[in-house]
Amino acid sequence: MIHLDNLPEDCLNFFQDTLQLLQQSDSQFMVGGALAMFHYTGIIRPTKDLDIFCKSSEYPKILKHFAANGYQTELTDVRWLAKIYKDPYFIDIIFDSVNHYCTVQQDWFDRGPEGILFDTKVRYIPAEELVWCKLYVQNRERHDSADINHIFLKYGNKLDWNHLLVRMDQHWHLLLAQILIFQFTYPHDYRDIIPKELFDELLLRASDQYELPPCLEKVCLGPLIDQTQYEIDIKEWDYKSYTIKTV
Repeated sequence: MIHLDNLPEDCLNFFQDTLQLLQQSDSQFMVGGALAMFHYTGIIRPTKDLDIFCKSSEYPKILKHFAANGYQTELTDVRWLAKIYKDPYFIDIIFDSVNHYCTVQQDWFDRGPEGILFDTKVRYIPAEELVWCKLYVQNRERHDSADINHIFLKYGNKLDWNHLLVRMDQHWHLLLAQILIFQFTYPHDYRDIIPKELFDELLLRASDQYELPPCLEKVCLGPLIDQTQYEIDIKEWDYKSYTIKTV
């Protein structure tokens, strides 16, 4: 059971009320964000928002239920995000990622661990999917590398590393880079946490890149991790970007 006794009373009441309303909405949802970080790492940090993950088919039901109960609702971006407000607090309803690579699917819910949060039974976003989403957050205003390091440190021995590799298969460079940062940050711990065979596999992939023919198109994948700082590459330096996954 999670205990966050240092939260302001009005914040605690907001979280309790909204979680109960989510349950009453008869929708599938998972808790992410700061509260998922607490679940996996024990880190407590101030927060005014509740991150809720769901499939895109679920968010209309959630918004309608909260609107009927006096909350202000907003479809912030039909591609990935909606919000629910009760000043000064709010809920982010997340059903995709900004770059559209981490689309919430049923298997997230099936794999998510259950827990009791503020006296309500909830399901948390799986740790592997939490890392997957955070690996793409590397911009100037927010960089989630430390969050991932803390998940590796406190939960790494329980992670399904093969599943994480499958999630990151197309962009495995980001996983290798994060593992190297973890190795740098925790020289005492990484051997007991990061599987050696995974590390060797990623290093081999990196080495093999030099054996491949040059890329025919001038591509910058930077916008996948930062949508603003790589604008100059696309707009002025004639790089092509694939920021939206095609299906």
